[in-house]
Amino acid sequence: MMSPPLAQRMRPKDLDEVVGQEHLTGKGKIIRNIIERDSIIPSLILWGPPGTGKTTIAKLISRIKGTRFIQLSAVLSGVKDIREAISEAEDARGNGIRTVLFIDEIHRFNKSQQDAFLPHVEEGLITLIGATTENPSFEIIPPLLSRCKALKLRQLSDDALKVILKRALTDRERGMGSLNITISKEAEELLIREAQGDARCLLNALQMASEILLEVRPEEGGEITLSIMEEALQIKALRYDKAGEEHFNIISAFHKSMRGSDPDASLYWLSRMLEAGEDPHYIIRRIVRFASEDIGNADPNAIQVALNALSAYDFLGSPEGELAIAQASVYMATAPKSNAIYKAFGDAMRDVKKFGSLPVPMHIRNAPTPLMKRLGYGKGYKYPHDYKDASVYQEYMPSALKDHLYYFPTDRGYEKIVKERLEKWRRLKKTRMKRG
Repeated sequence: MMSPPLAQRMRPKDLDEVVGQEHLTGKGKIIRNIIERDSIIPSLILWGPPGTGKTTIAKLISRIKGTRFIQLSAVLSGVKDIREAISEAEDARGNGIRTVLFIDEIHRFNKSQQDAFLPHVEEGLITLIGATTENPSFEIIPPLLSRCKALKLRQLSDDALKVILKRALTDRERGMGSLNITISKEAEELLIREAQGDARCLLNALQMASEILLEVRPEEGGEITLSIMEEALQIKALRYDKAGEEHFNIISAFHKSMRGSDPDASLYWLSRMLEAGEDPHYIIRRIVRFASEDIGNADPNAIQVALNALSAYDFLGSPEGELAIAQASVYMATAPKSNAIYKAFGDAMRDVKKFGSLPVPMHIRNAPTPLMKRLGYGKGYKYPHDYKDASVYQEYMPSALKDHLYYFPTDRGYEKIVKERLEKWRRLKKTRMKRG
């Protein structure tokens, strides 16, 4: 008799074995409360990425609470299957047993199919637990959603996947602990990166890699190497160490390609990083930095484009959200360039360190109390909005830095307009200050 797949064997036996969902399963959290309290199980919608524990949690709730568990897949089941499940639930209720009806991928049921559950959930014949990878606000009909608690499961972190991997390698009863199999650091990193937060994907690939290893060394086990894992995953691992030299080489190439106004090279290096498993948030942070350092006021929209890429990625996730990162990269590469802000800020910071805490000129100090007013705080300050074009000429720098300039706009993009405006203001200021 064939043994079940590793992913099935390693399914958690109790709530303490569930990893990565502590916000739902931890002490005092909703799933643990449902299981540990003598209360009726509420109908639930478990929403989260694949391989994060939706089916496992549903089965644990049912088993621990002693209910009948019926599982349907919205992909394979229809109205006939729903009717049969309801009939089984009625028979179970006649024997004093409650029923949990678990619907995998419930978002794939149409409106009329979802409507069929309503009266049975309403009267308490079944406890409905639906699993979905899609936002239930858009995919579950409002009457059904209002009768369920929607719980969001998180994509499993790398640390959570490492726990699952270690458990699978060492568990002698359900896992591979009796096979004397280990995994190299490089193979583990590739496996976790390619699993993308999906425990089922991780365990299936681990099982495939172990089978490849055991074909060569059936009696003695051994180490799953990078080449074995590449064969199991049917991919070639790109040379990329997120903590090593190649990481810095490629992010440097990406930054310099955008600075050099080469959208094609920018896209290539971006793709290299994403394919090798670089954290997209790290890439976006570099793009946001680039928008200020290398574009600045030559295109003030650049930083907004970069921040919009962050919002789009967080909303969509991988891989869909990566397109927004690509769009931002091309925008940066093709935008007019200026490092005037970068240079000006650096010069200002150097003067702060050089001159220390220079006193604020009296006329631009705040004067919230009568004493401060008597001491001359704010005296002589000219409120710009009281003057033509909301512009008036007075000194804002400490006396030690009077007439000191940092910002010199370029003639590129929008900064050309800023330059013309600023040069006019500076000329007028110099003239007015000479007149006193």
